[in-house]
Amino acid sequence: MREPDTSAAPAGLWRIVFRAINAVVEVRPAEAAALAWAWLYIFSVLSAYYILRPMRDQMGVAGGVENLPWLFTGTLAGMLLLNIPYGFLVKNFPRAVFIPVAYRFFAANILLFAAALHVARPEQAIWIGRIFFIWTSIFNLFVVSIFWALIVDIFSSEQGKRLFGFIAAGATLGSIAGSALTATTVRYLSPVYLMVGAALLLEIAVFCVRRLSRLSSALSRQPGADVGDQAIGGSGLAGFRDAISSPYLLNVSLFLLLFAVTSTFLYFQQATIVSRFFHDRASQTAFFATVDLVVNVLTLACQLLLTGPILRRIGVAATLSILPALSIAGFAAVARWPELWSIVSVQVLRRSGNFAIARPTREILFTVVPREDRFKTKSFIDTVVYRLGDQVGAWSFTLLGGLGLGLTAVSAVAAVVSALWLVNSLWLGKREEELAAVIAEKTAAGSDRVDVSPTA
Repeated sequence: MREPDTSAAPAGLWRIVFRAINAVVEVRPAEAAALAWAWLYIFSVLSAYYILRPMRDQMGVAGGVENLPWLFTGTLAGMLLLNIPYGFLVKNFPRAVFIPVAYRFFAANILLFAAALHVARPEQAIWIGRIFFIWTSIFNLFVVSIFWALIVDIFSSEQGKRLFGFIAAGATLGSIAGSALTATTVRYLSPVYLMVGAALLLEIAVFCVRRLSRLSSALSRQPGADVGDQAIGGSGLAGFRDAISSPYLLNVSLFLLLFAVTSTFLYFQQATIVSRFFHDRASQTAFFATVDLVVNVLTLACQLLLTGPILRRIGVAATLSILPALSIAGFAAVARWPELWSIVSVQVLRRSGNFAIARPTREILFTVVPREDRFKTKSFIDTVVYRLGDQVGAWSFTLLGGLGLGLTAVSAVAAVVSALWLVNSLWLGKREEELAAVIAEKTAAGSDRVDVSPTA
């Protein structure tokens, strides 16, 4: 993408929006409208998810902590199945078509769950809850992955270092709004009404997709070079093929796999402790929603004040290594003090660090890959590889528990895994910086993006 024309100032409403945004982030005039729509887009998506997330977590606990590994297995199976029709949509339709289709599919599912829970008897609600747990875990990764695929298709690596932290703040505000709504109304309002609200928020996201698609041509590197209105084409299996054939993308997969494994360890430790401390459904749901709220408030502060400056000053490699380093220290702390307060503290810090630092930085990794990989391979990595990590983490946690290992020993294992993750992060970040430099040189010479070949 070429550098936007900074001499042209936005008119009318966008002039006001530009001035407000520019007060906290380095945004150029031609980028203001796209940035604002991206904010509303991810705000809507995350609000919808965080309305549903506390209900999902409560249903997972209600169905029995011992059943969680099976729920994670079901989630992985669902991810594999859903990637098949999604790959077909990406191959044959432009993004302005397949993204709305995907979101409306999920919105229809939400309404079906709402109707099922409304008429279900208590014994039926347990099984509906288990299915809902699996579905929500699939929904979350798909809708967010699709959002970031569109964003990295619009913005360059250089723009990402300036803007992705700020865009992620829109996600955090949506998370705060969604979790706050659930936390304050779940005792008085039927979950059915909350689910309907989540479905409506996805329709707002569809509207934003269309606006961003129209604006993307103004941000392209070459006049007429934007291909957002064309089908991506290629192979329906490109996502899987490139994820394992390119050393760069393979390491991106490894980064997410190790993150997911350690996250699942911590999630199971939290679920085990919570089931001991809170005994009724409302208290469990309120606890999960409160943790979400604390995470999101801390995340927002970091995104607005720290993410952009950190990325610009220390680079992708060092920034990407922050979360693994924090995880090593966090799991060491849980091993020393295996209590509720230590687990919740590490959970809050890790999730905040992921949303504020690691996630925006990880998305920059995809700005240097071919367009087909930005939608196909990225989706495969964000969904199947991530849930594979959940699966490895879930059954590893169960195995370690079966061997008689407690929180201390499990945390020590997680700290070792985090050390491997740290090495992977440093290599991956340095490679992205090398590829971004090559792209900058080609752009200056009038070429388009460089491809990351399977041997890169």
